[in-house]
Amino acid sequence: MNKAQLVEAIADKLGGRQQAADAVDAVLDAVVRAVVAGDRVSVTGFGSFEKVDRPARYARNPQTGERVRVKKTSVPRFRAGQGFKDLVSGSKKLPKGDEVAVKKAPKGSLSGGTSTRSTVKKAAAKKATAAKKATAAKKATAKKTTAKKTTAAVKKTTAAKKTTAKKATATAKKAAPAKKATTVKKATAKKTAPAKKAVAKKAPAKKVTARKTTAKKTTARKK
Repeated sequence: MNKAQLVEAIADKLGGRQQAADAVDAVLDAVVRAVVAGDRVSVTGFGSFEKVDRPARYARNPQTGERVRVKKTSVPRFRAGQGFKDLVSGSKKLPKGDEVAVKKAPKGSLSGGTSTRSTVKKAAAKKATAAKKATAAKKATAKKTTAKKTTAAVKKTTAAKKTTAKKATATAKKAAPAKKATTVKKATAKKTAPAKKAVAKKAPAKKVTARKTTAKKTTARKK
């Protein structure tokens, strides 16, 4: 039985083929959307539809026998209910006439509840808001980390500049006394040099006086 045959089978109960087609489309759309969103669609007596995550694994190509890596994926899964299983196995007989094979829901269980479509929309909206919040938080943390890194780099550069300036001042201070000592040495050397020259000039004066005394002695002898 395909979809068209299914519509024809329920057309008499729903008042026409178009109404039956709309009902089938609505049911299938609601089931698919709920399973894609990660919800479990359970129909009592019929079964349940759910989403199953399969991790990455290795498989073999049935034609070549080659080992192939299969990526991580998600697949839909249908689990038949106990009533469905009993009817298929033959432990229970199908009802005759217009009776429904699937067990009906108890009275009052369908009233006051939200529809599957609204539930799916709410779940999708929640996931979208959570994703937006996560991306915003990631961007904020990234901005904070970059700001911290820039401030740390600026602090390091300023500290390096301060240390270099301190070293330069220390070397300048060390070099200044050395220059002063050399200038003092040069000044003392200049002062001592004229003193030596003056002493050397006084010595010849003594010799002149000695010559004068000898001259006096000769004049005395002549008399």
